[in-house]
Amino acid sequence: MTFKQKIHQYYLQLVQDRIDVFRDMIVALTEDSKNDAKGSAGDKHETALSMMHIEQEKLNTKLREVLAQKVVLDKIDASNTSKNIIVGSLIRANGIYLYLSVALPKITVDEISIIALSPQSPLGNKLLGNEVGFTFEINSTKYLIEEIL
Repeated sequence: MTFKQKIHQYYLQLVQDRIDVFRDMIVALTEDSKNDAKGSAGDKHETALSMMHIEQEKLNTKLREVLAQKVVLDKIDASNTSKNIIVGSLIRANGIYLYLSVALPKITVDEISIIALSPQSPLGNKLLGNEVGFTFEINSTKYLIEEIL
């Protein structure tokens, strides 16, 4: 498995873990609301159910966001390499490894830190379509694309 494929797998697992956590939390809230409905009455009961419903809506929104990230990651072929930067490229710029996919937390693979960024981000947008040797500036920081994996 290549370095880029390891990174892709790591991010796929990270997103899947988040999906599982959100689903478990939604199920737990549903169970809590069923149990609360059996034993409570009055205004206090209605407030508790209302709060659980609001929390469930928030979790469903977060779950939809993470599912959308998974869709993007599932479309990436980590074995694909390109001369120009595309979604799914692993880029080394200024000694920093950037994985152009979706905005996700920084990870460490083989003792190397990787930052996943979205093509819609200012940095991701500047990278798209360019090749090794391209230089640009964002927020008074100059970047040089050193390698595309």
